[in-house]
Amino acid sequence: MKLLAGYLDHSAQETLLSEIREIVRQAPLFTPCMPRTGKPFSVRMSNCGPLGWVADKQGYRYQSTHPITDEPWPNIPDQLLKLWSDLTDFGGEPEACLINHYEPRAKMGLHVDEDEEEFMAPIFSLSLGDDARFRLGGMNRKDPTKSFILHSGDVLLLDGEDRKAYHGIDRIYAGTSTLLKAPGRINLTMRRVTSWNETE
Repeated sequence: MKLLAGYLDHSAQETLLSEIREIVRQAPLFTPCMPRTGKPFSVRMSNCGPLGWVADKQGYRYQSTHPITDEPWPNIPDQLLKLWSDLTDFGGEPEACLINHYEPRAKMGLHVDEDEEEFMAPIFSLSLGDDARFRLGGMNRKDPTKSFILHSGDVLLLDGEDRKAYHGIDRIYAGTSTLLKAPGRINLTMRRVTSWNETE
């Protein structure tokens, strides 16, 4: 795990946020739900890139179109692709960028990102907006965890052994940032989904 605190300054955050708002206009936020039970997540989300992550009663998966509009996902902004290139050692490009919108009471329980084929690529996470308490565990759900605060502009990389570690968001600290128009947080998570090799 690597935390790059304050990696994006306020101006760069505003530029990126304007691009994310345009993406969400094209691919509106939707509410994923738990497989089988249909219980809705407390976060709303969208995606950009060739593939997008969705969750519904049929399960967790990646697909090339928005689950409501059936339109292809917008492209990942160049600013994000450059960050991936600059900050990761992985040769291939990300194929999915999840856009998670946390309202003040939203949480994300401990989970492992394991719907991908390519586990040599890191999980790249960028925070925008209010502070959040992030919790990182081990390879098993019952392993000890440690918590720390993510601030707007922070970049978090889960790589190597931590690529499949349990992690989640316990709390949003409303009003700790003025970046967004209303209290809340946006998390941008880039992932490589399909297998990659250097001959591509």
